Amino acid sequence: MIEFHDVSKTFAGRPAVSHLNLHFEEGAFTVLIGTSGSGKSTTLKMINRLVEHDSGLIRFAGEEIRSLPVLELRRRMGYAIQSIGLFPHWTVAQNIATVPQLEKWSRQKINARVDELMALLGLEPALRERYPHQLSGGQQQRVGVARALAANPQVLLMDEPFGALDPVTRSALQAEMTRIHRILGRTIILVTHDIDEALRLADRLVLMDSGEVIQQGTPLEILTRPANDFVREFFGRGELGVRLLSLRTVGEAMRRQETQTGGEPLLEHMSLRDALSAFVARQCEVLPVADAQGKSCGTLHFRDLLEGEVAREVDA
Repeated sequence: MIEFHDVSKTFAGRPAVSHLNLHFEEGAFTVLIGTSGSGKSTTLKMINRLVEHDSGLIRFAGEEIRSLPVLELRRRMGYAIQSIGLFPHWTVAQNIATVPQLEKWSRQKINARVDELMALLGLEPALRERYPHQLSGGQQQRVGVARALAANPQVLLMDEPFGALDPVTRSALQAEMTRIHRILGRTIILVTHDIDEALRLADRLVLMDSGEVIQQGTPLEILTRPANDFVREFFGRGELGVRLLSLRTVGEAMRRQETQTGGEPLLEHMSLRDALSAFVARQCEVLPVADAQGKSCGTLHFRDLLEGEVAREVDA
C-alpha cells in the first residue's frame, strides 16, 4: 500500500530520518512509536507530502507520490492531528463536510455522509448544528476524525490524535478507533508516544530512534522477541507481563464450559489487562463473561491470568 525505499530527510543539515525502508500493508493499523525527536511525525508527514523527502522513494498504491498532484494525493488520505484544527465559525456538519464540498458532492450525498459518520463516531444528531466551542474535547476530536474520513480516503493518517485528552476520554476514543478500523478496514497509520495506546491499537508497530527504524513487527513479536536492549528498555522490562495482558482478550482465556450468575460480566472482546483491573476492583477469583449481545458465554478465573499462556511467555 505505502512503501519507503531508502528515504532520508534533513532539517538545517541535521538528519530527521535516515535510509528508511518501510512497508505499510493495506488494511493494517500501523503505529509509529519512539523517543522524542525519533522522526516518527516526519515519517508520517512525508506520506502526504506535508514534508517533502530529500532522497529515496515513497510509493502509494504503486505510484511514486511525487508523480501525483499534491492535492489529489492529500484528498486520498484523511489526516487527523492532536490540535484537531476545526474551523471555529463552521458547524459540526460543515466541518465534517469540508472535503466532500471541495469534491463537489451533491447536497444530498453530503448530508447522508455527515449523518453516517456522526452515527459511526457516536456523535448525537443534536450536535449537528453546534460550533466547535460548544463541544467537549472528546467530541471535537471525534468530529476531527469524522472530517478525516468524510471523503472515503484510502488511508487515514493520525498524528498524536488523542494526546491532549483526559485518560477516560482518551480510552473511549481508542476503543472507537479499534471499532471503526474493524468496521471500515481502512489502512491507518498513527503516531504516538504512549506505549499502552500503541499496544492497544496496533496490528503492527514500528519503533524508531534517532531517525532510524529499530524494530518493526506485531506487538507480540516485539514484546517477546526484542531486537536489542533498547527495545527491551523502551517497553519496560518490569512491565512486560502487564503489557502482554493488553494483547490478549478475555475470550481467549475464558473457560467456555462454565457459567456463573451474579455480578456484572466481563465482555468477551475486552483485554485481559482490563479484566485484571476488574478482578482487583471487585476482589474476587472468578467473573462471568458475556458476548457482544450480552449473552453468558463462560467464566474467567484470576489464576488463569497468572498460569496461562501469557505467564509462560513472560517466563520464557
